[in-house]
Amino acid sequence: MVRRRRSRQGADRRLLTLIAAVGIIAIAVPILPYTGVLPAGGGAGVSPATSTLPGRAVPDQGRDHVLPGQSHPPYNTTPPTSGWHWPSTAPWGIHTEPIPDELQVHNLEHGGVLIQYNCDCPDLVEKLAAIVKRYPSHVILAPYPNMPYRVALTAWTRIDTLEDFDEARIVRFIEAYRMRGPENAP
Repeated sequence: MVRRRRSRQGADRRLLTLIAAVGIIAIAVPILPYTGVLPAGGGAGVSPATSTLPGRAVPDQGRDHVLPGQSHPPYNTTPPTSGWHWPSTAPWGIHTEPIPDELQVHNLEHGGVLIQYNCDCPDLVEKLAAIVKRYPSHVILAPYPNMPYRVALTAWTRIDTLEDFDEARIVRFIEAYRMRGPENAP
C-alpha cells in the first residue's frame, strides 16, 4: 500500500512537471525573437512574430569574407543586406561618400543599420542626419547612387525602401534591428 501511494505520488509529480514545462514553452517560444535569444526571422518561413517587423525579409546570402577586388556572386538586393564582405567595417555615423557594398555588409553583420539615399536632396539628407545623430553607434547614413529608390534602409537580411521622408518608419526600422546582427560587435 505504501509502495502504491509513492508510485502514484511520483506519477502525479511527473505529470505536473510535464504540464508546467509545456506551459512555459507555450509562453516563451512566441516571445523569443524579441528577447534576442532567437534572431528575428531566424527560422524557416515567416512566423507571426516576424511578419510584423518592419521592412521586407530577404534570403541570407551568408557571411563569407572576401578581399578588396576579389569577385563574388551578385547580391540579392540593392543595397545589399547580407553576403560577401571585407574584413573591415566603415565608421558609424554620417558619410558624404558612398560606402562600398562589401564594406557596408560587414557593418550589417555587426548589427548595423544603414540609411542610404539616391538624390540631390539636402533637406532630406539633413532630416536623415538628425535621426542618425541620435545613435552613438550602429547606424550609418550615406549616399548610394544609382539605386532604384530615393531612400533605402538595410539591416542583416532586411530592407525597406521609401520615396519620401517618414521619421516614424525609419526610427521603427532602426529600433527593430540596431545591434541585432548575427555577429554583434562594436
